[in-house]
Amino acid sequence: MAVIVPVVLWGQETTQKDSVPDIEYNYQRNTYEIADIKITGADNYEDFVLIGFSGLAVGDKVDIPGDQITKALKRFWKQGLFSDVKILATKMTRDKVWLEIQLKQRPRISELEYQGLKKSEREDLEVKVGISKGNQMTPDLKDRAETIIRKYFAEKGFHNTKIRIQEYPDRDHPGYVKVLVQVDKQVKTKVGHIYISGNQALSATKINKAMKKTNDNNIVNLFRTKKFVQEEFEKDKDAVIEKYNEIGYRDAYIVSDSVVTNPDDPTKVDVYLEVFEGEKYYFRDVTWVGNTLYPYEYLNRVLGVKKGDIYNLKQLNKRLLEDDDAVSKLYTDQGYLFFNVDPVEVKIEGDSIDFEMRIYEGKPATINEINIVGNTRVYEHVVRRELYTKPGQLYSQSDIMRSLRELAQMGHFDQEKLVPDIQPNPEDGTVDITYQLETKSSDQIEFSLGWGATGLVGSVGVKFTNFAIQNLFNKKAYRIVPQGEGQTFSINFRTNGIYYNSVSLSFMEPWLGGKRPNQFSISAWFSSQTGYSDRYYQSYQNLYNTYYSSYYYTGNSDYYQQLQESEADPDKFLRTFGISVGYGKRLSWPDDYFAFYGDLSYQMYWMKSWPYLLVTDGKCHNLALTLQLSRSSIDNPIYTRRGSAFSISAKVTPPWSSIMGYSNSELDGMNNSEKYHLLEYYKIKFNAKVFTPLTPDGKLVLMARADFGYLGSYRQQTKSPFETFYMGGDGMSSYTSYSTEYVSMRGYSSGSLTPYDYTLGRNMGYVYDKFTMELRYPITLEQRATIWCLAFLEAGNCFSDIKDFNPFDLKRSAGLGVRIYLPMFGLLGVDWGWGFDKINGSNQYSGSQFHFVLGQEL
Repeated sequence: MAVIVPVVLWGQETTQKDSVPDIEYNYQRNTYEIADIKITGADNYEDFVLIGFSGLAVGDKVDIPGDQITKALKRFWKQGLFSDVKILATKMTRDKVWLEIQLKQRPRISELEYQGLKKSEREDLEVKVGISKGNQMTPDLKDRAETIIRKYFAEKGFHNTKIRIQEYPDRDHPGYVKVLVQVDKQVKTKVGHIYISGNQALSATKINKAMKKTNDNNIVNLFRTKKFVQEEFEKDKDAVIEKYNEIGYRDAYIVSDSVVTNPDDPTKVDVYLEVFEGEKYYFRDVTWVGNTLYPYEYLNRVLGVKKGDIYNLKQLNKRLLEDDDAVSKLYTDQGYLFFNVDPVEVKIEGDSIDFEMRIYEGKPATINEINIVGNTRVYEHVVRRELYTKPGQLYSQSDIMRSLRELAQMGHFDQEKLVPDIQPNPEDGTVDITYQLETKSSDQIEFSLGWGATGLVGSVGVKFTNFAIQNLFNKKAYRIVPQGEGQTFSINFRTNGIYYNSVSLSFMEPWLGGKRPNQFSISAWFSSQTGYSDRYYQSYQNLYNTYYSSYYYTGNSDYYQQLQESEADPDKFLRTFGISVGYGKRLSWPDDYFAFYGDLSYQMYWMKSWPYLLVTDGKCHNLALTLQLSRSSIDNPIYTRRGSAFSISAKVTPPWSSIMGYSNSELDGMNNSEKYHLLEYYKIKFNAKVFTPLTPDGKLVLMARADFGYLGSYRQQTKSPFETFYMGGDGMSSYTSYSTEYVSMRGYSSGSLTPYDYTLGRNMGYVYDKFTMELRYPITLEQRATIWCLAFLEAGNCFSDIKDFNPFDLKRSAGLGVRIYLPMFGLLGVDWGWGFDKINGSNQYSGSQFHFVLGQEL
């Protein structure tokens, strides 16, 4: 008959010797069937989960003693969730055993506190370390947290960080602990000196420059980080070897390296590098295998590697696979998505290397499906019509890149996250393309205040970039206005209350008819300006009298403002009305980056007792046709990294005086109101911008720009006082001008570069040129705000006649600025510029000037 007693089979602790019989492990083991398993001490877990985790089950055969029980214990200990684990035999018969698994849970965290960290550091680490309220505090979790915190600060240059994680029992909550994480970052570890030996082909300065993140206190590294991070140091060693490979030293390697604490400054380390350069190699013969689509002569020309060129494997791979005009691009643009080329060194003789380019062309891939994911703003057909990739076409990498550009130009999606998902299907020779989009709002609200000749001017406007005139009577499509078709509708209102009011409306359909990218636009505007009474002008002149000047500025500083506000004369005004209709289309020749646009506009000026123009009374009519040819290949309309934009335009009116048969003498005998009743002129403008990325990531960008404008006349007697150029300042005005075009020139005050026209008795510019070099670098390219800083050099001038035009007579300036693009408000910015030259009619230099940007680029 069996004796039924509790037997401790294994555990961290043993029971008293007289309470259980001894188990002799040197005797022959017995096999038992598990009759039952009981779990105690783990109230937070389901019994069946823990039994399953143990690997034991009712009905299993186990040896006692045996390794099945041992393995079960090890499984529990490995998890680290329990501080004590025992497996007991509570009942035994000849061939059966009843087991009890006794567990003691580790405490859970009730409170967590960090000391010695900034708010941002704490927020970063809370996500990384995994210690949070309610979790069990285990040794593994504690060790992992220390490792992550130490690594986190090591990446920031703090290599001597001290970490202490303490646990305190929570008296109010049994089974819980309070955790305190104390961090002492110590002093940041920096690089003291870098000592390099074994180098001859590369100077220490060039090697130092090749190391991007491990830099000593050298003038070359003035604006580079000096902190020491071991992981970055490993990458920099690879960068040094890569630099050697680029100049032909394919066998170069790091012989040894060491990092030693600086004896004079424990916060710094000295880095020692010994390099082996080896021999310098050159390319010799390049042969091609497997090419059937292109002959080897053409492939050699595209590759651009000639016999005797310095061996540069990095450049070779770029010419094969990475550059915009790489060899692979020839094939992928023809549908050969599965193309591959493997450059193989087939012979090394002396310092020369022969290469064999082993090509696998594969079969052309056909586009199967085009999927669009993430678009919640516009109708899907609006997106699809912009794509250059269509189902059934041969795959083309160029078409994909062009499609991404067009999607970016729409302005409805985050340009920085436009990444296509390309899924080839080698079995059937097809490819599925998914355009993953992240919608952003591009509608804009304008609210601005400016200072004009008659005081404060306020402006309020809205611009809807996803308007849908087709849904005008569809209430379901309304989100303030009907939306979904990608049309643009804007309205703007400006006023300063008494003296100035204006309103403008515009509408643009980018795909007239929905089948071709033919643009249709229409706009209308009206403005009214009121003049001052004669009495006001007399008072204004008295301002310069010593007596009156003293009166104004000794306790009566509001007098002038009050006088200005009360002296509006409704019988003196300038009213402007205009309307324009435009049509444009993309061209396919010379390439499909070209576009043509035509605009027919009419504008009427109505003056009454208006002393600021040559025409003081009467109406002037301006009927003009504008034709513009442009080409734009920029990659991003907001922060442009690469590409160019060119445009040339001509705005012409009919030669009314010739049509009506007026002679020169008749025109000379007319007053200004008669002579300029029908305006006649022609206006030529040219603009060019080129964007060049200066860094591999494309962030640092150089923008070069050239502008030219000329306002000409058919006859000297009808030289137009309208449509002239007003140069200087930020190029913006709080008023709609008298059909004057504002041209920015930073570093100079508004209009200060506009010459005085003695013929017309006004400051009027008829010719201008301007040249700009601008260096840009982004601070953030997030969807909610795109911010970049810039530095500029600018030169330009304005002339009163084409005979006076001198492209080398330029006013120069330089300065700094910042731009902020907010989807809701558009482009905002401020520039500081310094003008180096004297302005027209002055002996003083322009000097320091601030300029503000609102909605347009300078």
